[in-house]
Amino acid sequence: MLDTHARKYVSPFIESGANFFIGLKLSANDVTTLALILGIISSIFLYFDKNVLAVVILWTSGYLDAVDGAIARKTSTSSSFGTVLDITFDRVVEIGIILVIGLKFADTRLSLIVLLASILLSMVIFLTVGAVSEKNGVKSFYYQAGMAERSEGFIMFSLIMLSQNYVNIIINIFSIIILITAFQRIYEAKKILK
Repeated sequence: MLDTHARKYVSPFIESGANFFIGLKLSANDVTTLALILGIISSIFLYFDKNVLAVVILWTSGYLDAVDGAIARKTSTSSSFGTVLDITFDRVVEIGIILVIGLKFADTRLSLIVLLASILLSMVIFLTVGAVSEKNGVKSFYYQAGMAERSEGFIMFSLIMLSQNYVNIIINIFSIIILITAFQRIYEAKKILK
C-alpha cells in the first residue's frame, strides 16, 4: 500500500540515489546485490542484539531496493534477469530475518510458519498474475498493489526487532495483513484476467 501510494513523495530521494550510484558506475544489478548484502547484515546484527542498527541497515537495504529499479530505467538496462534477481534477493532478506527470529525466539516458530505460509501464498498469486498479465506501469512486470507491500513488511520487521516483548503478536498481525493482501490480489486477478 505504501509502496504504491507514497512513491510519488519519495521518488525524488530515490532518483537522487540512482544518480549517485550511476555516477559511481554501478549497475542496477550491482545495487540489487548491495541491497541483499545489507539485508543479510541486518539479520546478523539482529542475531547479536544490535536491534536499532539492524533496523537502520534493513531500511537502507530497502532504499537500495527501490534505487536499483530507478537505475535500470535511467540507464535503459531493465532486464528480465534483473527482475528475477530483485524479487529473489528481496525474499532472501526476508527469510534471513525470519530465520533469526526463529533462532532467537523459539516460542514464535509456529507463528513464523504461518507467516511464511502467508508470504508464500501471497507471492504465488503476485508472481502468477504478473506472469500472465500484460506489463503495466513503471515496473518490468505487472505489479499488484495490496495492503502489505515491501514497506509494510519492513515496518512489521522493525516492530519485531524493536518490541521483542510482543514478537508473537506482531508476527500474527503481519500474517493477517499478508493474507488480506493475498485475497485482494486474487480478487483483482479475477477482474483483470477474464
